[in-house]
This record gives sequence, C-alpha cells and structure tokens, in this order.
Amino acid sequence: MKILAIESSCDETAAAVVEDGREVLSNIVASQVEEHRLYGGVVPEIASRRHAEAIVGVVDEALQRADCTLDGIDAVAVTYAPGLIGALLVGVNFAKGLSLASEKPLIPVHHLRAHIASNYISHKELKPPFLCLVVSGGHSHIVEVKDYTEMSVIGRTRDDAAGEAFDKAARAMGIPYPGGIELDKIAESGDENAYSFPRPKVDGAPYDFSFSGLKTAVINLIHNKEQKGEEYSVPDLCASYRRAVVSCLTENFLKSAEDLGYKTLVIAGGVSANSLLRRTLEELCKDSFSLYMPERSLCGDNGAMVGAQGYYEYLKGNIADTSLNAIATLPISEDRFQKL
Repeated sequence: MKILAIESSCDETAAAVVEDGREVLSNIVASQVEEHRLYGGVVPEIASRRHAEAIVGVVDEALQRADCTLDGIDAVAVTYAPGLIGALLVGVNFAKGLSLASEKPLIPVHHLRAHIASNYISHKELKPPFLCLVVSGGHSHIVEVKDYTEMSVIGRTRDDAAGEAFDKAARAMGIPYPGGIELDKIAESGDENAYSFPRPKVDGAPYDFSFSGLKTAVINLIHNKEQKGEEYSVPDLCASYRRAVVSCLTENFLKSAEDLGYKTLVIAGGVSANSLLRRTLEELCKDSFSLYMPERSLCGDNGAMVGAQGYYEYLKGNIADTSLNAIATLPISEDRFQKL
C-alpha cells in the first residue's frame, strides 16, 4: 500500500511516499530555518505563508522521486494535530483537496504518533508494545505504546519541553537559532563538570519532568557573570547544561521502564538527535534493555514518519471525511475527527 503523506505542523513543509508503513520511496522537506533565524525562532504567520507557497512543489517532487503518480497512490495521510494552527491548516486543506479530487482515503495522523513511527522506518523489526521517550521543542513525554494506535502518557513535562529548554538557554548564551542544535555541537568541546545545575523532580510524579528551573538557573548564572564583569566558557556552560537536561530525561525514562517492566525502549522527536542523549542511553541500556533510535535524518519533522504512522491508522480504520479540521493541541491518546 502506497501512502502520500503531508506534514506542515511547524516550519517544515514535507511530503513523502511510503509503502506498507516501512519502506520510504521518497521524502522531501522544504525547511524555513534560514528565514526564521532572522527572528530568533519560528514566526507562525510567516510559517503558514511559506507552507502555502511550498506545498505544491514539495508534494509534486515527492511523487516524482517515488516514480509515482497520484493514480498510483492508495491513500493520502496528513498531520492534523498538534502544532501551529495556521501551519496545520495548510497541510490539512491541501490533503483534503487531493483526497477529494483523487477519490483516495484521507488518513489523519497525530504528530507525536508520527514521530514514534519514524522508528518503524529505521528498524523494520520493531513492533509494539514498548516504552517511548518523545522529546522535541514542544513536547517531552514518556509514552506507553501498547499498539500502533493505542498509546498513553505516563510522564510529561510540567512546564518547558526539553527542546524549548535547550533553545532558551542557547538564546541566553547568544547562540543563534536553532539554538538546541547549535548548543549540542558546541557542548562537544566543553567540560560537562565545569558548572553545577540542579536536577529538578516533581513531587508525587516520579516520571514527570520540569525544566523551567534549569532554564532559570542558566540564565541567572549568565546574568550574574555579566553583572560582575566575569567571563564564562560557552562550551563548558553548554556541556554542563546539556548534561543536566539529559540526566533528567534518562533518569525518569529508565525508572519508568524498570517500574513498569519494559525491556524495549524507544526515543523519538527532534531532541532524539541530541548527541549526549543518544550516547547516554546507549551506555545505560546496553546490558538490560533493547534500545531503538531513529536515524538522525528522521528525528526532525518529515513526511516519511507521517506515512509510516498513516499506514497503521488506515489498518485500524481511522479514515476521515472532508470535515477533518486542524487541532492545535491534542493528547496522543485521542482521535478527534469524523470517521467515514
């Protein structure tokens, strides 16, 4: 089964053709990062306009690279939640038009489920059930993946997401957008023991995260140094801060796995590309757990992951009619659309 998949939840306009949920025939991404760098972050109105300008060309290229026409496609999948509402609407409305014109089924896909599904592409043997750490700019969740479309959140951030915490710390250090990616690169040459940061815990919720205190701690350190006229090492600060964030993520993730008896662990989302997170989990999991990580090229937003998850949504009968709408906020465990 060949699925044409569309992703436009933030600042990447993406389309892919995926066969049977595991084989990627094409995967095209048009990034807006250079434009948003001018503003230090994603500007929603600009993102929406650029999606509208790019989506026709991106979808056309995805079909061409897959050596396929719309007639050869069996269904159209699209990210409908969560994300920037204006950006989502571009992809949803385009997919609805394609579905209606071609008389192909329309498959709505949850963005976080799609990130998890990126691992099905990288690891053909991976099947639920497993425990997944989903970490991105907007989300930090520990998710029980009971089946391909049945999931529940057992841990989440109470404030900032891990990616957001990296981006805000990077901005305070004067590191250009996208800060989290650049911070990770700079940290590789730093001393992670140079500065001390707290490891916040949430009372009564051992699997939940809190990163706002960490973010405040690094900002206060920088301001204190600047007010005193003292210098600080950016590589050392990046490395120390990265170690603190990664420690919070890995400790809660592994504790939840041990408590719930999971032996198969998965990571997903943009922050799953973080060098230290990958190294740390590989080391901690090597004796007791099977660890799966997506290829770095699939960690960020892309159409292939939407096509992968779309296949399993289709098998479950999750097909929408033309009343499908975009939703800015939606739990990973929920479906909110009118089924055919």
